Amino acid sequence: MPTPFESALLNLQLFDLRRDAVLREARAWFLADFNPESFAELVAMVSGERNAAFRMELGYWDMASSLVTTGAIEAEAFRAAHSEIFATFSKIQPYLSELRNASA
Repeated sequence: MPTPFESALLNLQLFDLRRDAVLREARAWFLADFNPESFAELVAMVSGERNAAFRMELGYWDMASSLVTTGAIEAEAFRAAHSEIFATFSKIQPYLSELRNASA
């Protein structure tokens, strides 16, 4: 179990990564403009020029959440610092099983 100080440091480092200009643009697009109404629409939206932004957004949160699931960051401290993950998850949750099947 990480100490509160260790969790805080990793949370701050994750926040610092979010300041990257390319990731910031990907996050802005995802949160504001990524609103598919079907799995087919999701595929169409991320098959073109926005594919890298989609992968970057999901990849960032996958990496960040892995720090929680492996015990490097205490879960409550992570949730308190990174509520954006819930907005991201809510946008892909309806299509999660189809995404998993498509990437298998």
